[in-house]
Amino acid sequence: MSRSKSSKRWLKEHLNDEYVKLSQEKGYRSRASYKLLELQDKDKFIKPGMIAVDLGAAPGGWSQVVAAIVGAKGRVLSTDILPMDNIAGVEFVQGDFTKEDVFNLLLTKLKIDRADLLVSDMAPNMSGIKAIDQPRAMLLSELALELARSVLKKEANILVKVFQGEGSEDFYREMKQTFKVVKTRKPRSSRANSREIYLLGLGYLSGF
Repeated sequence: MSRSKSSKRWLKEHLNDEYVKLSQEKGYRSRASYKLLELQDKDKFIKPGMIAVDLGAAPGGWSQVVAAIVGAKGRVLSTDILPMDNIAGVEFVQGDFTKEDVFNLLLTKLKIDRADLLVSDMAPNMSGIKAIDQPRAMLLSELALELARSVLKKEANILVKVFQGEGSEDFYREMKQTFKVVKTRKPRSSRANSREIYLLGLGYLSGF
């Protein structure tokens, strides 16, 4: 009974959400587009001509934003375990990027290029049990950073979702060792009751 009430409350809040309405009006595939637009407006870390990788891309809200900014001279390579409808200017690979075959396919599609940007809005399917959800969420953040080390060129940028809690401070310190500058961001369009934040890393220290 309580689950039914909770589901109804979530649905009501979702339908009344200003960013849900905006995304529908503007043709974005998810309200998450506005998180990225807000962060881009503040930090200008996505630039025309960039080669970008979008992890956990479905249904494509972030890929839409990135593709529009990098333009025809840029490239967007997106991946997710879920299917995603085509987006102009976006190459999509369906599968688990932690599996060797999918990882190798991503590298093949990048060819000799290294990426200028990696973005990740990945989140696990939440059980509501923090002791289970937090480690799962942090694992996804770690996997995003691990892939970034394989595909980013020197001075590249990263934006990765992190859930505040056990492991998040250690991850922040790891980011600080990997990028010249690390900024913590909480977009206004992030739901107030969410523990999600975004870490923006500028200037990858390795790569070539």
